Amino acid sequence: MNAFLLLLAGIVIFFIAYITYGAYLAKKWGINPDLKTPAHTLRDGKDYVPTDAKVLLGHHFSSIAGAGPITGPIIATMFGWLPVYLWIIVGCIFFGGVHDYGALLASIRHEGKSVGEVIRHNINQKAKIMFTIYAFITICLVVAAFLDITASTFAVDVNAASADVAAASGTASMIFIALALLFGFFVYRRGVNVTASTIIGVALLVGTIWVSDNFPFVALTKVQWQLILVAYIILASLMPVWILLQPRDYLSSFLLYAMVVGGVIGLIILRPTVDAPMFTSFTPAEGSFLFPILFITVACGAISGFHSLISSGTSSKQLNTEKDAKLVGYGAMLIEGVLAIVALLSVVAVAGNGEGTPATRFAFGVATFMASFGIPLSIGKTFVTLAFASFALTSLDSATRIGRYLIQELGEYTTADGRVKKTFLTNPYIATLVAVAVSVGFTLYGYTRIWPIFGSANQLLAGLSLLAVAAWIRRRHNRVSWENIIPLVFMFAVTLSALGLVAYSNFTKATFDGYVLAIVALFMALLAIIEIIITISWALNLSKQSSLDSDMVKNNK
Repeated sequence: MNAFLLLLAGIVIFFIAYITYGAYLAKKWGINPDLKTPAHTLRDGKDYVPTDAKVLLGHHFSSIAGAGPITGPIIATMFGWLPVYLWIIVGCIFFGGVHDYGALLASIRHEGKSVGEVIRHNINQKAKIMFTIYAFITICLVVAAFLDITASTFAVDVNAASADVAAASGTASMIFIALALLFGFFVYRRGVNVTASTIIGVALLVGTIWVSDNFPFVALTKVQWQLILVAYIILASLMPVWILLQPRDYLSSFLLYAMVVGGVIGLIILRPTVDAPMFTSFTPAEGSFLFPILFITVACGAISGFHSLISSGTSSKQLNTEKDAKLVGYGAMLIEGVLAIVALLSVVAVAGNGEGTPATRFAFGVATFMASFGIPLSIGKTFVTLAFASFALTSLDSATRIGRYLIQELGEYTTADGRVKKTFLTNPYIATLVAVAVSVGFTLYGYTRIWPIFGSANQLLAGLSLLAVAAWIRRRHNRVSWENIIPLVFMFAVTLSALGLVAYSNFTKATFDGYVLAIVALFMALLAIIEIIITISWALNLSKQSSLDSDMVKNNK
């Protein structure tokens, strides 16, 4: 099979889906460009900031992408490339895209609040608390993971062959932060045109990569980077979104766009043949069953619960008009699908099943594609590694800010008479410190010990988010949202099965860590099951009430 044809087919299918299914969803959900978004009604210049659609797309895409759509599909090739390819296509269009788009719109209609608040408004307070606790645990795992990944990527080991690349990555990231601050200042405080600022910013970004590659001057250890990154995410959580988070993510997106375009052009020129197995086995390794492990492993390449936290955490507070929701919510997921396909093809068509981490194999594969049109292999590998690290950092700072939002929302409660009370947890400084402290605790304890359940927890969060959107549509539009219900039923089947496998396999290890993992897995599954029961009970009561109202109308007639 020709790799270029697989990529072309994927891009064409995604484009058709954006035009057709995206429009279908917009009509079904009642997108209204005339309604003012929270970015305008609650504008505060810090979290709620009306943003140009192109800038917001860059921020949103950088935040949801991270390392997930690269790492997941590459690991999942143990089942063969065809199941992975098909799930990326189907998952992005009918699962991930619906999930991200729905979470974004539901949040917009609830003052830019989180999915947890959507649940409170449409179901009840108890369901909101359980969802928010679940989401907070998941987001802290994300921060812990990317804190370790980013620090490891930037850390310089003089005995390692990749020391120069690590120093260059760290140097570029530090310069990049300064560049983002300048971009935000000139666009939002000096009124410089976004297009002109983008051209200058991208040119400076290219210069930053060249300077860092040739004159790396930041060479620190992993512990030193961890301390710097902790300070950075605290500041990123508290500073106005327009000055750092948004411009950094927006400019970062051009690294990813360039990386994807470079890979696409290389595929067009090389047209490599996919020699890797189309399908290997339903059980290629002990405990790795195609169902449910394939769908958990591909993760962000098709659907991710983390995306709903971005949609309802930062993006919904910056959306300028509802008509931009399709581009940001649905479009960004389809672009991520293209990235996932490029990652898949970079391994099965070039890097094969060789040694090295998924990031290393991906960098070699894409660099090989780019070498076909004159980019030296060494520079290509450095560029791709820099891009990979940059996106790990964007996920890290966005996740920390969302962790702050979740704690602040937990700090609010509604009394019996409908009044909203606030506790000390609503303070942004305290909320940030709580989120960072829990995340650092996971890192110090060794997040890798509980990482096996993260994939299941993340995908189960996606199912819960789909459930929240379906509940909102049922209550507000009085109809069953099959476009949400079918994906959520499938995701619950996948994730609860996967958590059951994790619990069983770890109980049989008969070790302390194994018991901890099993208990955590069962606890996460229990939270989700209780949430499902609460929602079903609410839906039945709502249907009963609707039936009673209908009977009353008939009797009055």
